Amino acid sequence: MKKGKREKIILRIFSVISIVAFLNILRKPPIKDWLIIFLLKSYIASILDNLLVKKGYLKYPVKTLKTFDISVLFSYLLFPVTCIYFNQATKNSNILDIFIKCFLFSFPSTIAEHWIERKTNLIKYKKSWTSLHSFFSISATFLFVRFTMMIIQKSQEKQNVITEG
Repeated sequence: MKKGKREKIILRIFSVISIVAFLNILRKPPIKDWLIIFLLKSYIASILDNLLVKKGYLKYPVKTLKTFDISVLFSYLLFPVTCIYFNQATKNSNILDIFIKCFLFSFPSTIAEHWIERKTNLIKYKKSWTSLHSFFSISATFLFVRFTMMIIQKSQEKQNVITEG
């Protein structure tokens, strides 16, 4: 099978999995929180991805949409959906458990990206970028979104107390 064709098949498989996972997420309350996480993670991922591509650290030779330099599938669907599952898994967790679960989510994502970088033409590391950089950037964005959601939830709880009192 031609290499470009294999990448397109992989992208389609990831697209279907991500869409099914996203629709599954929308069945579980609180939908508002999941949508905030989805949009926040998409925003962060697209900024970081654009920055890393423009600075020459990453390249996406085969893309779902050729008009973008970034991986639209990763930045706007796969990564945000994974982040929602991470937030669901840590919803009632203490800080230590959040960090442990962050590792448990980031490590497989990094291994998958490493394999994709080595075996396909979907992503290529440039300059000094490595899988370790990917691991830390994935982990940092998971934690940033999770702690942002904690602040939003605390703020919402305070507003509820004020309006009820």
